[in-house]
Amino acid sequence: MSIRIKRVYEPPAKADGFRVLVDHLWPRGVKKETAAIDEWLKDVSPSTDLRKWFSHDPEKWEEFKGRYFLELDKNREAVAKLAERTKAGTVTLVFSSKEERFNNAVALKEYLETRT
Repeated sequence: MSIRIKRVYEPPAKADGFRVLVDHLWPRGVKKETAAIDEWLKDVSPSTDLRKWFSHDPEKWEEFKGRYFLELDKNREAVAKLAERTKAGTVTLVFSSKEERFNNAVALKEYLETRT
């Protein structure tokens, strides 16, 4: 299982493998052609309420992950689809947040590596 994480604003690279956008909303100012997204999995993004509550606050990180993991547990079909893709080669979870350490892509990577 090779899972990478990358901001959508960074240029795509061959080493990215299969690029999956894991945000619910399309990133501002990014054209679909430029983003080179292979799949947009809105179903693995946090709910709007959870995303707004968290607001990338590092002090809420652990609680955010717990709540997000519960949401992912309820959405096994989308998670299974993504987990299956990771078995075929490198997958890069693409996100748009300016916050690179405390975001849903980082939490999703942890979830995939420890719970699937």
